[in-house]
Amino acid sequence: MAKIENIDIKYLTGVGPKRAELLNKQLDIYTYRDLLYYFPFRYVDRSKIYRIRDISGEMPYIQICGRFISFNTAGEGAKRRLQALFTDGSGTIEVVWFNRLKAITDSYQPGVEYILFGKPNVFNGRFSLAHPEVEVYRPTAEPNGLRGIYSLTDTLHKRGFTSKTIQTLVRNLFDKVKTLPETLPKSIIDSCRLIGLYDALTAVHMPSNVQQMQQGRFRLKFEELFYIQLNILRYTRTRNAKSRGYVFSRIGENFNNFYFNVLPFALTGAQKRVLKEIRADMGSGRQMNRLLQGDVGSGKTIVALMSALMAIDNGFQACLMAPTEILATQHYESLSEMGKRIGIRIELLTGSTRKRKREDIHEGLLSGDIDILIGTHAVIEDTVNFNNLGLVIIDEQHRFGVAQRAKLWQKSAVPPHILVMTATPIPRTLAMTVYGDLDVSVIDELPPGRKPIATMLYYENNRERVNEMIFRELRAGRQIYIVYPLIQENEKLDLKCLEEGYQYVVDTFCDYGVSFVHGKMKPADKDEQMQRFASGETRILVATTVIEVGVNVPNATVMVIENAERFGLSQLHQLRGRVGRGADQSYCILMSKHETTRDTRRRLEIMTETTDGFQIAEADLQLRGPGDLEGTQQSGIAFNMRIANLATDGQILSMARDYANELLDADPDISKPENAVAAEQLRLLFSKTIDWSRIS
Repeated sequence: MAKIENIDIKYLTGVGPKRAELLNKQLDIYTYRDLLYYFPFRYVDRSKIYRIRDISGEMPYIQICGRFISFNTAGEGAKRRLQALFTDGSGTIEVVWFNRLKAITDSYQPGVEYILFGKPNVFNGRFSLAHPEVEVYRPTAEPNGLRGIYSLTDTLHKRGFTSKTIQTLVRNLFDKVKTLPETLPKSIIDSCRLIGLYDALTAVHMPSNVQQMQQGRFRLKFEELFYIQLNILRYTRTRNAKSRGYVFSRIGENFNNFYFNVLPFALTGAQKRVLKEIRADMGSGRQMNRLLQGDVGSGKTIVALMSALMAIDNGFQACLMAPTEILATQHYESLSEMGKRIGIRIELLTGSTRKRKREDIHEGLLSGDIDILIGTHAVIEDTVNFNNLGLVIIDEQHRFGVAQRAKLWQKSAVPPHILVMTATPIPRTLAMTVYGDLDVSVIDELPPGRKPIATMLYYENNRERVNEMIFRELRAGRQIYIVYPLIQENEKLDLKCLEEGYQYVVDTFCDYGVSFVHGKMKPADKDEQMQRFASGETRILVATTVIEVGVNVPNATVMVIENAERFGLSQLHQLRGRVGRGADQSYCILMSKHETTRDTRRRLEIMTETTDGFQIAEADLQLRGPGDLEGTQQSGIAFNMRIANLATDGQILSMARDYANELLDADPDISKPENAVAAEQLRLLFSKTIDWSRIS
């Protein structure tokens, strides 16, 4: 039999060309292998049959046995539906279908005993089932036991696909495929006591019991994480072995002058530790590729400047790239003044830079007169060239695509040292996977004297109380942020919007100036409004999340976030970080609707319980899953997890990483016969992956 990754799914019994096209487009299932690796996302116990009278709202899925009493069609056009009444003697429940009405009417008959399986919904105070799985009841048949539930799209549902449809196709596939070659080296299977691949796939799709299902899932999770780690680590080792870097051998006049005469405050222990790690990297003879994590206000910018001074003292230039003009301008304003005091030239290049100034910057970079260039995407344009670029610093790096970051790499004969920074703390499991090819430094200490931000959750009926708090801070001479999720009102979304909010704020706090900024404003208008607030001319800034990064006003002490239930934890934490930058006590007020889900309420409660960004990041991962928490779709590591979960499988990930390191220690090129299976799997899984690890 041909390899399962080479057999088109259309040849499987029950599929054919039309269904194959649907599976291709909707689920990315093209081959036998794709179907085998399309796993259930949850399981339900199909051995239990509920009575209709016992149904409650806590039941995610139910299975009932009884008869249809009646069928009738209701509605017109797109709203046409088939309604049936179903009874098991203990009560009745409505069953509804919105598609394939004639086929369903022809298939199910009153009086025949059926098993119905589906998710109960409440409509007009009564339970109903929409598009349940239906099969004729056979008293002599064995109970179904555990049944996998597969994720399906709306299109597939409309075309009659259910979880049972996928399960039937999987059974048909197992009828054809009786054995599978192993995909892990035998030494690892034996050492980890893993069950075989064929048994694992069978156990995950068609488990006889919970223990068997768990064994299968463990084997497949381990394998998935093992190959992700093996792929990352082999690139990292290759880079470390082959990528020579500029050697910054000295700490010179600029660094020492800044440290002893200009530095406005004493460095924290964490900042000193990170600088030592960076110095060791840049003096090692290999290219630095380091991720700097630091919570909001932890002092990453000073570390970035002092790293740049190391480059300058060794005869090189440095470049700092930020994702927005606001952030780039803020960096420039805070660093250029300090740079002047030690005689180094720092310039700013953004999309708004005028032509004559741009030409002057281009000349200064080529001549070497400019020591540090700060800018936005403008710094990666082909017309921007350096005399001797030795260090690239990328702030909020997840906002840039990998191809954009790669362009900076090409502006130097020898690849420059790379320092990427993020103010969003990254959970350990996510960092090991998405940034597993990077050395990681963490600033886990805030500067002394900073007071923790007090965070409070309020609802609309607390509005007067919140306004009084704002008035109190305004009367004390302080400033306020108010953030809205939308710019304009949207009929489909019952959310506060900036336009209405701005008018409310102007009317309510009429004795105080109000600025406003949002993402659709022209840069010049946005800068003007921001400058009015930064200078203190206006006391309240009404904004969208455009101020999430890059705004530093120490006099601002209150952050009000409207419809906070609409934001993720990491974004709420970023917004909260706009206050608490001065010596005064600061506050973050989360305004939320009363009617929220349990998970949403828990998310907001977490914000009131801790200001620790790492705790928040871990909680965000647990609540939301890995998803795109930190721009993983642009991270440069191409992987698509089918069964492992970074939020819950941290121990398996650590175990897989250890085994990947052991294999590479013993066989760096993965060329030994006993590891041939690992080499083949890497080729199969990652052959289309571009090696972006060098420009993380």
